[in-house]
Parts: sequence; structure tokens; C-alpha cells
Amino acid sequence: MRRFRQLTIPYLIWAVVMLLIPMGLILMYSFLRPGNSIIHFQLTLENYIRFFTDQDFLIILWRSLLIALKTTVICLLLGYPIAYFISRCSEKTQSALILAITVPMWINMLVRTYAWIGILSKGGLASWFLSLFGVKNAELLYTEAAVLIGMVYNFLPFMILQINTVLSKMDKSLLEASADLGANKFQTFWRVVFPLSLPGVVSGITLVFLPAVSAFFIPKLLGGGQYFLIGNVIENQFITVGEWNFGSAISMIMAFVMMLLMMLVRRLDRKSGREDS
Repeated sequence: MRRFRQLTIPYLIWAVVMLLIPMGLILMYSFLRPGNSIIHFQLTLENYIRFFTDQDFLIILWRSLLIALKTTVICLLLGYPIAYFISRCSEKTQSALILAITVPMWINMLVRTYAWIGILSKGGLASWFLSLFGVKNAELLYTEAAVLIGMVYNFLPFMILQINTVLSKMDKSLLEASADLGANKFQTFWRVVFPLSLPGVVSGITLVFLPAVSAFFIPKLLGGGQYFLIGNVIENQFITVGEWNFGSAISMIMAFVMMLLMMLVRRLDRKSGREDS
């Protein structure tokens, strides 16, 4: 056991260097005034007060949470049926379908998002498709719909894979027992399949919502700067404005929000686990 613990030392060092130290620096910057030197600095809460007293930033935060919620709901509505269909296929077909879902993820997310610029722009594939239904000269680019499409496209595989993993491991004898007791297909799904798949649903929601709420390059590319989210605000403070202190404060606020959401999701997962038992 002692030898096994020694093997974890490199991972602990990596976590400290790559995670704790950067987070510690961001936390320190968030409580400092702009222009403080390393030796002489003054602690302040002005950066946090500025965020919570400025209505524009609160609106952007609410917009980010709302679009992340929309993305999560759409991914769940699309991802669950796909994952359920894959889990009912043979093992060979399942492997092929999972490969088809994961292959696009091998390509950099930024490159995949750039591809949607051509699809959603005027004269693109989306415009041609809408013209078949009588909607001419349509351009979805630089709209909330474009941002949602980009979000769903990039994060949908995470939802599908998490749910499919749980459904594939489900004991098929439970379905047979439900049918023997007289339950129809809908009753079997609602009372047996769905409750047992909730851990995968919760994991999928976590993996979709958390990156969606802090995404910055998808709104920047597909929203064209007209649809500003909290991730864009943080990027703007660090790169364009140069207010690292305020940007660090917003980053810590978002980290705190994400921690609260993760705790809520875990509590819901534990509660559903107790009810199933």
C-alpha cells in the first residue's frame, strides 16, 4: 500500500503545478487593485463589488446560464433517444455507431466550429435547406440560434456517451421481468429503464452544462461579437482591456457558481440513487 501511495506523488505534483498554483494566482489577483506591485499590494473587494453592482454583467451572467440550460435540455432531448437506440443494437453495430459519434471529436473543437460559419452564413447549406420551405435569403449566422447550434453540436456527444454507457450495462433480465408482469413498452421504459439511466443523465448534464456556461469561442465565432456571454467577458478583460484583476474576480465567481451546480447535481444523483434502492 505504501508503494502504491508513492506512485501518486507525480500526479499530486502535476495537480499542484497545473491546477492549484494557477487558481491561487487568479484568486490573489481578484483581491488586488490594478497596478499593485508584487511587494506592495492592497487587498480589496472592489472587483467583486463592481461585478455584482453592474447590471450589464449580471444580465450577461444570466444569459450565459440560460443558454447553457437551453443547450443542456436540447442535448438531453436529442441525446437520450440516440443513446437508447444505440444500446438496443447488437454489439458490433453499437461499436460502429459509437465510433461515428466520436470521430468528429478527434478534430479540434475550434476547427469544427469554424466549419459551421460556412454552413450557417447566407448562401450556405442551412440557407439552402430553409429555402426548400419557402424561407429565402435566410442567414442564421450571428444569432442566438447559431450559438445554440454550435453548442449542441460540440457538446451532444458527451450526453450520448454518458447515457449510452449506463444503458448498455443495464441488466436485460429486468426488461423481461417487467414484460412478464404485464407492463407495456412505455411502462417498462418509464418505470425501469429511465430511473436506472438517471446516473448517466446526471453525468451527461454535468459534462454539457459546465463547459457550455463558460464557453467563449463558440459565441465569438458564431455570434460575431453580437451575442456576448460571460466567457467572452473574461477573455475580453484579460486580452483586450488588460484588467486582469477584474477578469480574475469574474473567473472566481464563475468557479464558485460551477462548484455550486456540481454540488447540486451530485445531491440530485444521490437522492435518485436512494429512491432506486
